[in-house]
Amino acid sequence: MLKISDNLYTLDGMIVGRVYLIQDPDGLTLIDTSIPPRANAILKQIESAGFKPTDVKRILITHAHPDHIGSLHKVQAATGAEVWAGQAEADVIESKSPIATPPREKVGGILKFLIPTGTMSKPSTPVARILKEGDVLTEVLGGLVALHTPGHAIDHFSFWHPERRILIVGDVIFNMIGLTLPMPFVTVDMEQDKRSAARLIALNPDLVCFGHGAPLRGQDATEKLAAFALRVHL
Repeated sequence: MLKISDNLYTLDGMIVGRVYLIQDPDGLTLIDTSIPPRANAILKQIESAGFKPTDVKRILITHAHPDHIGSLHKVQAATGAEVWAGQAEADVIESKSPIATPPREKVGGILKFLIPTGTMSKPSTPVARILKEGDVLTEVLGGLVALHTPGHAIDHFSFWHPERRILIVGDVIFNMIGLTLPMPFVTVDMEQDKRSAARLIALNPDLVCFGHGAPLRGQDATEKLAAFALRVHL
């Protein structure tokens, strides 16, 4: 587990999809849960840091793709934590609807065969709270704000702490080989994702945490986000 900022950590060895942990007076909050085989690794790291699984009170989901909710069912069962997510993502988590993806005819070549289909969350996991734009999550860092940032997924949410200028972007922007937009074959509406990315960049964050890739901070974040916005015409 790596400390990013006061009371904010990222877990090690998730392979695909970052998991963040936030420590608050009433317990812990996880953001996303990586791929299915990582549940035990998540729980072990929580225990290695001196906590109990039941110290996890909330699991915030940026969006319901397999690399973000893959370990959700096992982690939620072990912790008893509440799951919070946007409505469309909650429907996937609760196995009420399949994951939303772009139409196959809009994706060229072999990539169309990589588009996930069917209901993605089996077994289903109950969602306790439906996130809405502007919700102030007073339990998390004293006031983490939920921002509706659709495009990559229908009800994708990012999280913003205005006082500390911490931004958790989920998959609106990747930082794997530099800053990029998400892959088109798993992005419902790329133009909408661009609008979400522009909105997030305009916040001028001091610390940016990605669903894929290492965090950026300070002047490095400012310069790289500005260059990215110009390059992809945001």
